[in-house]
Amino acid sequence: MILNEFGKTGIKMSALGFGAMRLPMRGEGDKIEINDDLAIPMMHRAFELGVNYIDTAPYYCEKLSEAAVGRALRSWKGNKIYVSTKNPIENESADDWLKRLETSLKNLDLPSIDFYHFWGINLQGFKSWEKLQNGPLQAAERAKNEGLIKHISFSYHDSAENLRYIIDSGRFESVLIQYNLLDRSNEENIAYAKEKGLGTVIMGPVGGGKLGAPSDIIRGLLKEKPASTAEMAMRFVLANPTVDIALSGMSTLAHVEENAKISSRGGSLDDTEIAQVKKMMDENKKLAQLYCTSCDYCKPCPKDINIPHLFGLMNNHRVYELTEHSVASYNNVIRGKEWVKSASPADCTKCGVCEEKCPQKLPIIKQLEETHMTLYRE
Repeated sequence: MILNEFGKTGIKMSALGFGAMRLPMRGEGDKIEINDDLAIPMMHRAFELGVNYIDTAPYYCEKLSEAAVGRALRSWKGNKIYVSTKNPIENESADDWLKRLETSLKNLDLPSIDFYHFWGINLQGFKSWEKLQNGPLQAAERAKNEGLIKHISFSYHDSAENLRYIIDSGRFESVLIQYNLLDRSNEENIAYAKEKGLGTVIMGPVGGGKLGAPSDIIRGLLKEKPASTAEMAMRFVLANPTVDIALSGMSTLAHVEENAKISSRGGSLDDTEIAQVKKMMDENKKLAQLYCTSCDYCKPCPKDINIPHLFGLMNNHRVYELTEHSVASYNNVIRGKEWVKSASPADCTKCGVCEEKCPQKLPIIKQLEETHMTLYRE
């Protein structure tokens, strides 16, 4: 397992991090629980293979992930494992922030948390906390001084151009951010965070599961094709020298074994291969933008059809051959089974409002019909 210097913390972290957001479950309804018979051996196997960073959160796995991680750590007798979890910052109260921290400490059954994240923050929220005398940032400093947390971190989902202000604040020691073959918008920001001394952790290295689906287009980015699309995606992220940890949400022992193997020294790409992959993905992106640039000017649709998101799924099918994921996600979205919401294109009244607003003058109505015809399943 490759070990990387983690920002200015003085810690050497495994290139692969264990994301505890997809632990195996059993039961249903009120009786649902983590399947410890599968989950704990899986976490222990990752630790045996050199993974020393595990990431969880209060709401993962039906709010059961933190406690499961705690059980795995209690029964682990090997090397030090660094624990990351998150505070959702539901309001601006320092006292409430500390209460949520106390709940996580209790769930994990730990005296302190190694990396405690401001969860999914954006620039607007961060600026409002900066001005408070007794807000979340002050609570975090207090918790660190009392030894309840060791390092203050943040995860980020805002636009790429807003990130540097938060990095430059000097408040944080590591950042958790999205980066993968399909979304390289934060590539320069990751390098900047590294330059400023922050540890860099990547969420979604396989695109939230999109790149776990088979795609000969993506496997063909290299002359010697990797065994899977997921391997190609992981190797690309791990090859970035400014990435410290690629965080993978693993749900089976096979995932652990595969990702650990990819994260070994033989799994990275050389400079020529990286340049080749980026060039080909940029060419593919140009093809995708002929269909939709995701500028959002067409929104809102009077019928609540999320046009850019549905077109994005269509692009993943037609440009990247990620058909299996695109079909499944499309049908889940229009049936209200994902956090992204959209009515079905079948509800379109052909009012033409979207086409009037589209700066690319795309035939949106026709493309919606094509998307539905291609991806919809009874």
